[in-house]
Amino acid sequence: MAGLLDSFSHADIPAGAEALRPQVKAFLAEQMAGRPADARARSWSGFDADFSRAVAARGWLGLTLPREYGGGGADAFSRFVLVEEFLAAGAPVAAHWIGDRQSGPLLLHYGTEAQRRHYLPRMCAGEIFFCIGMSEPNAGSDLASVRTRAIGGEDGWTLNGQKIWTTYAHKSHYMIALVRTSGTSDDRQKGLSQFIIDLSLPGIDIRPIVDLTGDSHFNEVFFDDVHLPADALVGQEGAGWAQVNAELAFERSGPERIYSSIVLLDCWADHLRGVPDAHAGLAVLGRLLARMAVLREMSIAVTARLAAGESPVIEAALIKDIGTALEQEIPVAIAEALAAHPEVPVTDELLRTLAFVSQVAPAYSLRGGTREILRGMIARGLGLR
Repeated sequence: MAGLLDSFSHADIPAGAEALRPQVKAFLAEQMAGRPADARARSWSGFDADFSRAVAARGWLGLTLPREYGGGGADAFSRFVLVEEFLAAGAPVAAHWIGDRQSGPLLLHYGTEAQRRHYLPRMCAGEIFFCIGMSEPNAGSDLASVRTRAIGGEDGWTLNGQKIWTTYAHKSHYMIALVRTSGTSDDRQKGLSQFIIDLSLPGIDIRPIVDLTGDSHFNEVFFDDVHLPADALVGQEGAGWAQVNAELAFERSGPERIYSSIVLLDCWADHLRGVPDAHAGLAVLGRLLARMAVLREMSIAVTARLAAGESPVIEAALIKDIGTALEQEIPVAIAEALAAHPEVPVTDELLRTLAFVSQVAPAYSLRGGTREILRGMIARGLGLR
């Protein structure tokens, strides 16, 4: 365990990246004015194409991608600052979220030059949005068990199968999917490949799933003899497992794995400011913030390794596991604190926000890899499996 913890060397956000923070705060103050907390709590799931295009107009989509592909040419720390401010404000990031944090870096590292020049500038301009196709029925987050299959031919690939829990597939232009191109699901990580799929192609059926809150950002996606051109393959055939793990290092380690409940926490802090003799509530708030501060330092440490060109997959899994546990505890702790003092009036806005976060919090440890999968990865990293 000590070896893993040694990977989290202290790092500071450089002054150049911090210089971006006031600009982002000013932009968000203008864009987010008047949005109630229960709307801002939907930050991850808030799909607002106009907002994403406004972000693009500031040059902040694809912030870390090279300028020659339409990106901002900034480092990972700058993106940390940008994402941290977006999530703290509850900005509706869903439209550009997947492309910016996963698909863009994936195409940069593993795509062909033609793929980079075709997709990345449009992504950075907010013209196209991406989703990812990983989870499947009877496989869940165990990506090595995927059964959706692409069979190669003279003029491309024929795709059949099904993906599930695909966020905003119904509003995206493209999916990057992990599918099997050889072997069977018994072969686990072998024979998996990634494809970029135009979701307007014939043979694709997208069905939204309504969740507990009444929202419908998840989808089932069915592929029935979908013809993909030869250049839809991303990277090398059969190398999909390694590519996906590198992609998830970006996805699991950032501030997004700490701040899913922060709008609720902020709303409750405002409530406590108006409550006389709120010592018990303030003690709970202090404990939650202390844990969040430690996780933030760990996330910055991983950002430093990403900035150095490394791929800290195990460390990212550890942050996501611990981070989502905190995110899930926050609505429980707040509900218990409010229930302990029923005589204290509570605003409808706080109650609506608490109700929403309480309903979606169970998904925090499902999206991006379940707790069981992450702990298996951590165990392997420690040499225990």
